[in-house]
Amino acid sequence: MSGKNRLEYGLIGEKLAHSYSKLIHDRLGGYGYELYEIAAEGLDLFLKERRFKGLNVTIPYKKAVIPYCAELSFAAKRIGSVNTLLVQGDGSLYGHNTDYDGFLYTVKSAGISFEEKKVLILGSGGTSLTARAAAEDLGAREIITVSRGGDVNYENIYLQTDAGIIVNTTPVGMYPKTGEAPVDLSRFPALSGVVDVIYNPLYTALLLQARELGIAHTCGLPMLVAQAKAAAELFLSQTIADSETERICREIMGKITNIVLIGMPGSGKTSLGRRLASILSKKFTDTDDLIVERAGMSIPDIFNELGEARFRELESEVIRDVGKESGLVIATGGGAIMKEQNRAALRQNGRVYYIVRELHALDTQNRPLSSSIEALQELERKRRSVYSAFCDVKISNDAAPEAAVGAIAEDFYENFGNKRP
Repeated sequence: MSGKNRLEYGLIGEKLAHSYSKLIHDRLGGYGYELYEIAAEGLDLFLKERRFKGLNVTIPYKKAVIPYCAELSFAAKRIGSVNTLLVQGDGSLYGHNTDYDGFLYTVKSAGISFEEKKVLILGSGGTSLTARAAAEDLGAREIITVSRGGDVNYENIYLQTDAGIIVNTTPVGMYPKTGEAPVDLSRFPALSGVVDVIYNPLYTALLLQARELGIAHTCGLPMLVAQAKAAAELFLSQTIADSETERICREIMGKITNIVLIGMPGSGKTSLGRRLASILSKKFTDTDDLIVERAGMSIPDIFNELGEARFRELESEVIRDVGKESGLVIATGGGAIMKEQNRAALRQNGRVYYIVRELHALDTQNRPLSSSIEALQELERKRRSVYSAFCDVKISNDAAPEAAVGAIAEDFYENFGNKRP
């Protein structure tokens, strides 16, 4: 790297395409921050050239950078993992671990207590070591690391039925391979808390099950932001208010959370979705349009030539793909959420709005399952309870469309925004 390309601060790792670190550090302010994907064979030269002031370090280099450090913080020594590097006055490297700070912030924010609990930590990498150190300091009664080749592994893990906390530090369920879970939480009746350090998607399959079971839970986004704040404090030699962590979490949640519109055919999901996408600067997508594109024929033709079963298969394929993306406004077909797998796919990154409109006002043109008022009434009877149970908010669309759009935008702002759309 030439002198003119010298960076101030940044993140090094092997694969960083979906990292939120630049987004976070840009909001912490006052310094340049870039992402640098480095192959293993390039790490030595990069660190020895030292054309940076400070770095964050992620997979797979949290242990590999340790030999380059002239000094390690107490946390880095104790955990055996470094995620922050700082060039000292004499040019040497100082290694620290701010993941510990991030982990403590996350469990505290979620109201999860480790005191006198048996803790299962899934995975044995650098983040697992951080979670162990934090669990010890939070007063855990017993801490067990679960790994594929360990004494406690995924074959015998269900013997640990008295576990009170489960922490997932593995990549199981992470984008793009969403929908997978490392364990079945229903087999741990004593569980009171679940921590998943994955932040993409916001709700992994593990966290969706925790939510369904009523268990306190949290994803890894607060940890990511809190550890970044701690790193920025080290970079800048100054204290940053804790309120910044919450503010940045909300802002990022607003950027990456999908707005999912559900409801009866003809309720106005597509027209509302287009307006919302424009107001909130999000990309709009309609699952029915994607089905038509994938099938190469109209929805009435799919029903007539291939049958409803094939239509539902295509619908599930589209929703599986769309649901794992982020920052979208998604208009769904009327029957899209009748399958549990579709609900899970839409929930992992989505806030769900049920668009309600009087039956007599619903558009029935070119709708194979709702071509008459009688058909609409029967469909609505079957689907109403599912719509209501799945949604976060009900939105009436019986007045001017602007009123419904405004109600959704206002709710979204209240939950995720820092400024009104």
